Amino acid sequence: MRSKLFFTANMVLMVFAQVVWSQETPFVSDVSKKGTTAAAFLEIGVGARALAMGSAFVALADDPTTIYWNVAGLAKSEKHGVSFTHNDWIADTKFDFIVGSFKLGRYGTVGVSFTNFSVGDMEVRTVDEPEGTGQVFGGNDVAFSLAYAMNLTDNFSMGLATKFIQQSIWDMSASAFAVDVGVHYRLPFKGFRLGAVMTNFGSDLKMSGDNTLILHDPDLATTGNNGRIPADLQMESWSLPLNFQVGIAYTAVHTELHKINLAADALHPNNNYESLNLGAEYVFNEFLALRVGYKSLFLQDSEEAYTWGLGIQKEFLGNVKVILDFAYADFGRLENSKKFSFAIEF
Repeated sequence: MRSKLFFTANMVLMVFAQVVWSQETPFVSDVSKKGTTAAAFLEIGVGARALAMGSAFVALADDPTTIYWNVAGLAKSEKHGVSFTHNDWIADTKFDFIVGSFKLGRYGTVGVSFTNFSVGDMEVRTVDEPEGTGQVFGGNDVAFSLAYAMNLTDNFSMGLATKFIQQSIWDMSASAFAVDVGVHYRLPFKGFRLGAVMTNFGSDLKMSGDNTLILHDPDLATTGNNGRIPADLQMESWSLPLNFQVGIAYTAVHTELHKINLAADALHPNNNYESLNLGAEYVFNEFLALRVGYKSLFLQDSEEAYTWGLGIQKEFLGNVKVILDFAYADFGRLENSKKFSFAIEF
C-alpha cells in the first residue's frame, strides 16, 4: 500500500511539472513575461496569516484559506470553518475574499470561495473631451471556486478545485474556467510536511462587449464614401496566471505553551521568473501568534519584500474558535498593504 502511495504521489508531481514546464519557461530569455497574462487579481494572496508569513503556506495549509494556497490542505482541517479577508489594495482598489470549508467525515472535505476585486468609478475622458464626457465607468473582477479534498491515508491528501472567473470593465467582460490541483504529504521525519500545487490551469480570457463597437472609414483616401461604417475592434485572448508551487514546512517546536512553524515555498509562474517565499510563525499558548516572512526572494525588480503580522484566537462554548489576523506587506515604491482576516471554526 505504501509503495502504491509513493508511486501515486510521484506521478502527480511529475504531471504537475510536465504541464507547467511545457509552457514557455521565463528563464529561456531576458524577458520575464510579466504582465502578459490576464486576471492578475488571482495572484493576490488571501488570509492574513499566510500573507504575514511571506505567502509561504503551501505545505502548512491547515485552515479554510488553504483552498487558495493548496486545495489538498482542506482535508487536513479538523473542523468546519469560515474565513473572510478584506484588503485596501494598491491605487484605491478593494479586494475581498470569503471561503467556507465543511467536513464530510471519512468522505473528505468540500470548500467554496468567492473573490471580488473592484475599482471605484472613474470619469470617461477622451481626446476631444479631456475634462470628461459626463459618463463614468468602473471595473470588477470575480472568481467563484468549488473544491474537494480527501485524505488517501493518514499522511497523504489530494484536492481539486474548479473555478469560474470573470473580468469586466465598463461594458466589456470576459469569462474563463480553471482548475487547481494540489497534494499534501506528512513526511516520515517528525514535524516535516510537503505540499505541491498547480493553480489556474484553464481557458483563455477574451474581452467582448459594446465597447468594441466603432465607426470606421475603410478608405481615408476616397472622398464621397461612407466614413462611418459600424465595425468591431478585434480583441486578443490572454492566458491565466498559471503557477506551479512546491513548499516544505517544519514544526521546530511544539510544546504545551510554545509552537514554532518554519516554511519555504518555491514558485514557477508562467508570467515571471522563479522565486522563493520564506515564513516563520510563533504561537504562544494557542492564543497569540507572531509571524514574519520574506516574499519574492531572488526575483529581480520585485516591489515585494518583508512581511509581518500577528493573530489571536479564542475558543468559546468549548467548540467554537474565533480567529483574528493582521498582516503588513512592504511594496517598495507602492508603499505597503495591510490585510485583515476574520475566521470561525466550529
